[in-house]
Amino acid sequence: MKKTIFLTISALLTFSLFAKDNPKAASYKTHEVSTLRQGSVTEGSSTSSDKSVPVVYFIRDITPQALVKVYKATGYTAKGKTGVKVSTGESEKTNYLRPALIKNLVKDELNATIVECNTAYGGSRSNNIDHMRIAKEHGFLDVANGFDLQDADGYMTLPVKGGVRLKENYVGTHFKDYDTYLILSHFKGHAMGGFGGAIKNLSIGFASGMSVAKSGKLNIHSAGRSVTSWTHCPQDEFLESMAEAAKSVCDYMQDGKGIVCVNVMNRLSVDCDCDSTPAEPDMHDIGILASLDPVALDQACVDLVYKAKDSGSLIERIESRNGIHTLEHAEKIGFGSRNYRLVEIK
Repeated sequence: MKKTIFLTISALLTFSLFAKDNPKAASYKTHEVSTLRQGSVTEGSSTSSDKSVPVVYFIRDITPQALVKVYKATGYTAKGKTGVKVSTGESEKTNYLRPALIKNLVKDELNATIVECNTAYGGSRSNNIDHMRIAKEHGFLDVANGFDLQDADGYMTLPVKGGVRLKENYVGTHFKDYDTYLILSHFKGHAMGGFGGAIKNLSIGFASGMSVAKSGKLNIHSAGRSVTSWTHCPQDEFLESMAEAAKSVCDYMQDGKGIVCVNVMNRLSVDCDCDSTPAEPDMHDIGILASLDPVALDQACVDLVYKAKDSGSLIERIESRNGIHTLEHAEKIGFGSRNYRLVEIK
């Protein structure tokens, strides 16, 4: 108890002393659509008469119980074999979602299997043996009905419909073994994409690593130029490739009907969980969000970052990489909507 209180006070002091102010907070206009009619909001329903506007559910608490509650608010029912796509985290120092937070939802509520793929940059998760070791050390084997490295036995090809940069996306062969997926993402900054949320998890997260003949991760990072080696491409082309790869995953899963997405906005570092030594977060935690539309979900998270008064560092990271272009392109190719209705769950 004393240790918890000490850590909480330390975190608050860190935020107050080192947080970078966000001068855009007061004037920033979100993509949230105003309520069109009055009335109480019930979980799993929209207050909008425009049914084309996706709903994003939001809860401020970040607890195992809150995670289950905001997931249930979407009204989604997982059917058949369910996989939960999370990041296992590069090292113990990273800010990956801790097993204690996700167990109630993943194991108790969904009886699901945690799924992952190997990396394309070396490190501690680039091959089957090392990745399984990290998953065990980080506690993920204890909080799910199994752990599945989806590219352990090779890759499979997904067509990219309406893509500008990619014609094909490469994921692990085990990807096809599941009926539904929960995309459970830690929202944070990213050294290459500006930020990482549901779309990054759907694209680079599901993409096969360098342990197989065709690396979907290298395909995305090169905007289709290479599947075997790191090849440079213009920044916007990389961002567009992430959006297109994510769309191919959702298209395969019954045009998105087999997928539900949850973003946890805690430990909001400017660096990704794939970074073994990320920068310490210097802004406050925000909450948990969930939606059936990954584009709306990520946009809502970005909007909440821009409305926060202490988010200057994360905004700087997003803007320096033109991170918002991922969402711009996703909407352009018909993947989802940047406009949304935000429903707060108490």
